[in-house]
Amino acid sequence: MTLKPARDWFENLPTHRLMVEMSLWSADLADLGHDIKRVEQGTDMFHIDVSDGHFTPALLFFPDQVARLRKFTAKPFHIHLMVKDEVLESQTEQFIEAGADLISVHAENTNAIKVLEVIRKKSLKAGIVLKLESEVHIAEKYLPHIDMLTLLGTRIGVKGQSLADEAPSRLTQARQMVKSQSHRIVVAADGGIRENTVPKLRNGGAETIVMGSLAFGAQNFDERIAWVHAQQ
Repeated sequence: MTLKPARDWFENLPTHRLMVEMSLWSADLADLGHDIKRVEQGTDMFHIDVSDGHFTPALLFFPDQVARLRKFTAKPFHIHLMVKDEVLESQTEQFIEAGADLISVHAENTNAIKVLEVIRKKSLKAGIVLKLESEVHIAEKYLPHIDMLTLLGTRIGVKGQSLADEAPSRLTQARQMVKSQSHRIVVAADGGIRENTVPKLRNGGAETIVMGSLAFGAQNFDERIAWVHAQQ
């Protein structure tokens, strides 16, 4: 049976606390269904990285796999597409069919606007992601078309890096920028999520963080999530 979130899931995302996107890249890849169920209660969204091995060094997640994972949870699936321009639209359409609820593409993709229109025409939520080396202001032209703006705090596609010093101030800039819009745009932090960096990212303006090993590897998962929710 395919499970899906309610139609108004995005509108009902919390605004009073820091949210958690759980990165399936850090889950037990040999038993994803088990790990999804294990962390589901503390998850606002599942974050699924997709990489073609060209836009980024890694090869990650594919549509049939995501479709199979839909039987384990009704929590929203946020697909982060890290693929070349040539396959971006076709990959987007495949992940829409697979059960995505939110799809984010990179501002560095030259056809990002066109693909955001494809996403929204299918009544999904749409997002833009910025590489660490990209200036925050380049996301401004996308704001009318998106529901989430994700800023990477590390180099793209490589796990285990330390958070860049400029990441919190970039989030602050993004939060100021999205205030110009009449609709809600969630500002997200992805990369370098550690116990010592979460408060910095929250203070910088992150509304949600993409958690990997900090959550999946926690000795006490419930306590870890409660700690994240308590960040002011």
